[in-house]
Amino acid sequence: MPPAAVTNLGYTPPDGGWGWAVVFGAFISIGFSYAFPKSLTIYFKEIQEYFSVSYSEIAWVSSVMLASMYAGGPVSSVLVNRYGSRRVVIVGGVMVCTGMALASLGTNIIHLYLCVGVIGGFGLAFNLQPSLTIIGTYFQVKRPLANGLAMTGSPVILSTLAPLNQFLFDSFGWRGSFLILGSIVLNCCVAGALMRPVNKSIQRKTIDESSKCENEAEEHAAAEDTSTHSDNLQTEDQSESKGHSFVQKFIDVSLFRHRGFLIYLIGNVVMFFGFFAPVVFMAPYAKHQGIDEYSAAFLLSIFALADMFVRPTTGFVGNTKWIRPRIQYFFSFAVSYNGICHLMCPLASGYTGLVVYAVFFGLAFGMLSALLFEVLMDLVGAPRFSTAVGLVTIIECGPVLLGPPMAGALVDYFGDYKYMYYACGVFMLVSGIFFFIMHYYNYKKLDEERRKSKAMETRNSDEAVELKMNQDDRTMNETDE
Repeated sequence: MPPAAVTNLGYTPPDGGWGWAVVFGAFISIGFSYAFPKSLTIYFKEIQEYFSVSYSEIAWVSSVMLASMYAGGPVSSVLVNRYGSRRVVIVGGVMVCTGMALASLGTNIIHLYLCVGVIGGFGLAFNLQPSLTIIGTYFQVKRPLANGLAMTGSPVILSTLAPLNQFLFDSFGWRGSFLILGSIVLNCCVAGALMRPVNKSIQRKTIDESSKCENEAEEHAAAEDTSTHSDNLQTEDQSESKGHSFVQKFIDVSLFRHRGFLIYLIGNVVMFFGFFAPVVFMAPYAKHQGIDEYSAAFLLSIFALADMFVRPTTGFVGNTKWIRPRIQYFFSFAVSYNGICHLMCPLASGYTGLVVYAVFFGLAFGMLSALLFEVLMDLVGAPRFSTAVGLVTIIECGPVLLGPPMAGALVDYFGDYKYMYYACGVFMLVSGIFFFIMHYYNYKKLDEERRKSKAMETRNSDEAVELKMNQDDRTMNETDE
């Protein structure tokens, strides 16, 4: 197994034990966060006809929900740091249930934007971000595998919800279906109850006791240099802390000077313009081609089954000694693969062609989703991940919000879905190529910095040995005299 990434957690994560129960809770919570907006597309054609709205207007329902989920990231980060993941996830489940119940009483499309989009979206944010964060506290060596298993919740739940939603619509209509779905989402509260905080004190005590003797000698040797350095920086630190303490309480602005974080952020902003729209319009596209409702819904299930298979496999492969040290290249490949799938989609003809597209798209989407947050944690480290994911999601909410409506506008303008798939493919492929180039640059710079740091440590060590020898020589000379 590859060595764990270097972190400053201050304790050793258990990498198992109750952590697997936490992964199961995250499996449910993350699953509903990502699958729920996609599964609602089953109702889009009927709601579109009910309210007499365009493709672009109906696409705003999922778009606002996803954007609210991403925009709620920083708020969720603050609440997780203050109250812990368990309470935040439970509150999120209640919010989504409330939003769906209110949406069932909707009289116009704006009502759905507010209830399903805003209230439900913020509830999903309270499910997603805490689940991602708590995995980083329980796992270090096995973290890619744990993240891959947790992210598998999205296709598993989507493969269940897609046909279930069609059955609920046929039996109860979209209003009754929304009420039932709201009660189903309350399972997130059960998932949140499993997210017990990791016991850090016992593990930290064990580490401190085992390294106490070594640390005492090192601390004594470095005491003079440390005190001098502290005196020189004290005034500067105090002035900076006054200016930034309030801001840094909610946002780590130093991340905007982190090279890897900026690469991730820029590439993702471009990528998310084409990330969700192909899923949102998959079922409507099939219905547009004259395919019946159940077969169109089954495409989402096929997509989810392929997605379900590849996510844990991606986590396992990403945890191997060959991939883990350069996992960013694996992520770049997944993004590019998604773009190629969308560019090839218009070539698929008939239901068989759409099934083939759904399989390949499910594999590509699952690979990307399993790595999406793991690579961010790999870049910034687990201690800064909670703040980093909050910053990323609030910035990404722009393309997440605009992507599906822009795709719907293309469908409205051309009267054909193929231009929408071409546009999404270009966005994904461009971001994938950007990731390949910039991660090559980043890895090269990291290797250079690592070599310089190692050379500096060697030089300091040689100087310390030489200084020690000179001191010993002086002591011997003084003794002889």
